[in-house]
Amino acid sequence: MTETHHENTERYIWLRWLGVLACGLGIAFFPKPESVTQSSWTLLAIFIATIVGSILRPVPAGAIVLLGVAALAIFKALTIEKALQGFAEPVVWLVLAAFFLSRGMVKTGLGRRIALIFIKFLGKKTLGLGYALVLTDWLLASVVPSNGARNGGVILPIARSISETYDSKPGPSAQKLGAFLMLLLYQCDVIICATFLTGQASNAIIRSFAMENAGIQLTYLGWFVAAIVPSTISLIVIPQIVYRLCPPEIKHTPAAAQMATEELKKLGRITWREIVVSAVFITVVVLWMTADLTKLDINLIAIIGVCLLLLTNILTWKDLVTETAAWEVFIWYGGLVMMAKELGNTGITKLFAENTAAYTKGWQWWLALGVLALVYFYSHYAFASITAHVTAMYIPFLIVCISVGAPAGLTVLVLAYISNLNASLTHFGTTSAPIYFGAGYVRQRPWWSIGLLASFANIIIWTGTGLIWWKILGWW
Repeated sequence: MTETHHENTERYIWLRWLGVLACGLGIAFFPKPESVTQSSWTLLAIFIATIVGSILRPVPAGAIVLLGVAALAIFKALTIEKALQGFAEPVVWLVLAAFFLSRGMVKTGLGRRIALIFIKFLGKKTLGLGYALVLTDWLLASVVPSNGARNGGVILPIARSISETYDSKPGPSAQKLGAFLMLLLYQCDVIICATFLTGQASNAIIRSFAMENAGIQLTYLGWFVAAIVPSTISLIVIPQIVYRLCPPEIKHTPAAAQMATEELKKLGRITWREIVVSAVFITVVVLWMTADLTKLDINLIAIIGVCLLLLTNILTWKDLVTETAAWEVFIWYGGLVMMAKELGNTGITKLFAENTAAYTKGWQWWLALGVLALVYFYSHYAFASITAHVTAMYIPFLIVCISVGAPAGLTVLVLAYISNLNASLTHFGTTSAPIYFGAGYVRQRPWWSIGLLASFANIIIWTGTGLIWWKILGWW
């Protein structure tokens, strides 16, 4: 049985590799426009192959990107110096530092304590229990950019423990409580990802792209203020939709509040390490919010936060070195950000924008923006991560929308927020999706169905109240 499974796995890996190579070679040998140089066309072929590889994943995404970086130099699309420049990008170090900060939250148990406090006061009813865990995710997302760490390390273990307390396990008993919680927590996590610049790691890349291609600066405070109104409405509406479409059999959960009370007693009083982490996190958030006044770079602020945790021995150097998820993201983002940036310099994205804009010639800008935004939104069905989607499509769609007359500020916000909200569609849309889906409480069909309906609600909320709110704030 094991050997057969191994053979099938190997076969699928080779099929994935063939898919990656086919995409790369297909672009490389496709007739190129006369205005595009051969090296630029080779860069495009390697970039597309890298994106496809990040989706198919014959090897981990970080390894795919490293292979792509090497291919750029081997096939002379870029010099090795330029191919490695992405790892010096400040945005990549911001993401790395933020991952280290999240390690401090999980290591000290502060995140778990916060979740238990919310459950103690809100967890007597099923919907209240869901909101308690959602509030925990919301609070942690203000600093922790890894939605995988937030949900996999803090929230999911508590949700599973409570589900099993009520004898709700994967299978026939899933509908008692577990299925509802998994769907609720994931759909709300997607909204939370859109709420903060630190909601998920790719938002930092979006911020960089917006500045370089539209001259729009997305600050930590600006991102949050623009998102807070539509986000709050979504966080009220979406749980109600999930509650009605996947109603839990158990409506009251007094045992959850009791369990939280008992667990808090076991934890005892808050430790000095938790106090230090709280103080560092609050300091980092305040400095991010006041960056326009203090003139401190947000990348520097994140690194200062990590240094404070090192100086207080909350984190050790070994903690940083062994934070494999952070270093994988560092390799992944460093390579992809560099490729997307260099691709923009070739003029290929501008050529794409000009050709696409021709199809919307004569349209009102708001109609063109709406149609293009919907195409961008639902194209996420083809992507296994927000990062792959953003690096492949954010810049071209941003340029296209602005070229048809859409206000730059509005376009940046619309594409930035739906880059997160579209992850609601599938069980592989962002890092936290396979974490919740892998728990085994929900089958793929209801997951996709509820994800699609939630996407309709989010689009209506964010384009309705969002447009009004952003007009008041002066974004367009």
